[in-house]
Parts: sequence; C-alpha cells; structure tokens
Amino acid sequence: MTYLKRPADIYRQSFSIIEQEADLRRFNPDQVPLAVRLIHACGMTDIVDDLSFSPHAMAAGTKALAHGAPILCDTMMVAHGIIRARLPASNDVLCALDDPAARRFAQEREHTRSAGGMHVLAPQMEGAVIAIGNAPTALFHLLEIVAETGIRPALVVGMPVGFVGAAESKQALAHNDLGVAFITVAGRRGGSAMAAAAINALAGAVSC
Repeated sequence: MTYLKRPADIYRQSFSIIEQEADLRRFNPDQVPLAVRLIHACGMTDIVDDLSFSPHAMAAGTKALAHGAPILCDTMMVAHGIIRARLPASNDVLCALDDPAARRFAQEREHTRSAGGMHVLAPQMEGAVIAIGNAPTALFHLLEIVAETGIRPALVVGMPVGFVGAAESKQALAHNDLGVAFITVAGRRGGSAMAAAAINALAGAVSC
C-alpha cells in the first residue's frame, strides 16, 4: 500500500490542497492563517463560509496572549488541543469542568457542568481569551456572566458543536451588544479541535 508517511510531506501537501480548494479572499491577511488552521482541523474547506470575526478580534487575541492572559476552556478536549510550546507567555490553560463547584452549580441550577465551569472561572475572565468548542450552554452562560457583571474577556472563540443550542449560542455571540470581541463559526458545526486550532493560530500569530 502506497501512502505518504513523512510528517513534513503530509503537512506540506495538506496545506497545498487547502490553498487550492479554499476561497480565502474575503479575509484580511492576518485572518487567513487562522482560517486555514480551522480547515485543517475539520477537513472541510467550506467552513470558511460560516467563519466570522468581530473587528480587531485577531489583534485583541494576540495582544492578550502576548501579555500573558489565561486561556479559559469549556472542556478538557479543548485544553489538551492547545499546543503549550506555542504559547507566547507560558499562558495558563484552565478548565473547571471537573471542579466540585461546577458540579454543585449544575446540580443546584439544573444546568450543565460546562456552564458551571464558566461560573467557576468568572473571576479570571477579565482580559482572558476564552475558547468554547463543545458546549452551547457554556457560551450562553458566559454571555450571561458578561452581561450581569461587566467583566470583559479580551476575546471569545465561540465554536460549540451540536444540534441543540449550538447555532443559537453562536448567533448570540456574533450579535452581542456587550463589546465582546469574538471569532465564531455559524451554524451547527464546530468542535473542540476547531476551538483549539483557533487558539494555536492566535498563538502562532503573536510571534510573526
């Protein structure tokens, strides 16, 4: 059986195919590497049709990471997908999904542990980069926290996936009037791999 084996060759050919097949003309030059990383993470070139950035989102995210902002994640899958060696300031990568307080929040409010994780991480949200790749409820509750407290994350990467609440939570993020900078993918598609890929692209952009 013949197939590519060398990692460098696989990497090079993957990105060559993306360049050939994806229409990236509507993106600013600083947004293109992130769009390419998302395509690489999910294998779908048409994902860029649903990708949107708030004004200055890339600058907000890279500046925050360069200054050591923590990265707050809704799930460990997102956290584990972030390449620590690329982080420009040895940034903390935090997920509170398994925190006992998140469990109590979920039980007492009949909510999800993912939302509970956001509740636990609220004291660290000011100026943070937040990556949500799995749970729509985490994104909804994050927006509730921001509205209720005035806390302002530097950037929210909102890419929850699924059939219930995913599209709606991302629409709420994209149309927020809270001044929250965002990167999101409209509709049902998303996922932990894509959220982590977006963070890795932002981290890579800091050193460029």
